Formats: sequence, structure tokens, C-alpha cells
Amino acid sequence: MLLLHGLEGSPTGAKAQALRRSFDLVAPALPTGDFDACVQLAREATREHTPDVLVGSSFGGAVALQLLQDGSWTGPTLLLAPASRFLLGPVALPDAARILIVHGRDDAVVPIEQSRDLAATHPCVRLVEVDDGHRLSSLLEGEHLGSYVEQAARL
Repeated sequence: MLLLHGLEGSPTGAKAQALRRSFDLVAPALPTGDFDACVQLAREATREHTPDVLVGSSFGGAVALQLLQDGSWTGPTLLLAPASRFLLGPVALPDAARILIVHGRDDAVVPIEQSRDLAATHPCVRLVEVDDGHRLSSLLEGEHLGSYVEQAARL
């Protein structure tokens, strides 16, 4: 599995630690000040490691969406409150994409409407709304995050 962290995340952050408990995880340190460099680094990581699932959190979700748009990644994808509109504008996804989005209804950073719109306009996107904020802290309790990774893998 490959994790693309958010602006405030890191390869050793809470989501990475939770995922490492259950999965073989690759989590590169993204240079979040340069979106294009992040996309290139993520593209190289997907080629080198061939993950079963690509997980993108917030900023990392926008990076993952860019890889899906340009065809660099075609596998199952789990997006956690993806910051797509802030970084990409309108998103055009291939119909064959397999995407699960988990987004908190109380997200004050990335409005959930962005994920709702993405799911409404792309049949390849499944949205799960949870009672949480942007950090999706509730997913770190128990095996919730791992469960969503497994759901994404089966898409």
C-alpha cells in the first residue's frame, strides 16, 4: 500500500502508523510546497512499489486524483477528505477508476460538498460520509481505517 500524506501529515504521522500496524506500507515524504514535484514523486513510487491500494489524505488525495486523471495510476484508491478543488479545479476521472472516498461531515478544511460533487459526477466514485472532522481521527480507533483500505481493494 502507498500512502500520500496531507499538508500537515508525514510518513510517520498517525494515519501512517495506523496503516503500518496492518499493512506493508510505503509512505514517501511529499514536498508539499510543490504540487508538481509531489505528483512526480508519487508517480515514481507507484511504479517502483506497485501498491495494491493507493491512499491519499487531503493534499495527498489531490495528488492521487492527478495520477488517476493522467493515467499514471489505475488501481484501487482510497481518498480521505481529498483537497481536489483547491489544487486541481474540475476533476475528470476515467470511467474505469475505482475510488472510495471517506469524508467527515464536520470537515471545516475541505468542504464535504467537494466529495459529494465528485461522487455525483463520476460513477466510479463511492462516498462514505462519517461523523468526523477533517483529520478523520475516528478512523484511527480500532480497525476502521484498515477496513476502508480493504473495501477500496475490493472495488
